[in-house]
Amino acid sequence: MKPLEIIAGDATCPQAKGPKIIAHVCNDIGGWGKGFVLAVSKRWPEPEARYREWHRGRSGNDFGLGAVQLVRVQPDVWVANMIGQRGTRTGSSGPPIRYDAVERCLATLADHAVELGASVHMPRIGCGLAGGKWSRIEPLITGALCARDVDVTVYEVT
Repeated sequence: MKPLEIIAGDATCPQAKGPKIIAHVCNDIGGWGKGFVLAVSKRWPEPEARYREWHRGRSGNDFGLGAVQLVRVQPDVWVANMIGQRGTRTGSSGPPIRYDAVERCLATLADHAVELGASVHMPRIGCGLAGGKWSRIEPLITGALCARDVDVTVYEVT
């Protein structure tokens, strides 16, 4: 099993050679405009455009909690839009993170990473606007990705 690496840096600038997937958590209502997605959109327009198209066509595709959309942004870099958040934070209904959906997303992400021979790069997914706890997310990452010998780097903003 590969160890999970946590470093200071920007997840949109992955520090690795070879194929890379940048993974992040999205909501299930088509909203894109706060948090890590702003950094993604600043670098590449394709992930946002594809996410919005995916959401618009949701009646005829797999858009929903637990789904993953892989968007190629460079010859050796993909962005994984992972639907792991129900709505957005409003009122006292609790955090929008859905750990079961994140777990399903990570299993699919692992399949993509193995198929592409890619390393995976991410911020502390699900722990910002989604309101998740790293103590619950980290074991999901190690169980889905590290256990399959996928190199995973988590970036902390300095």
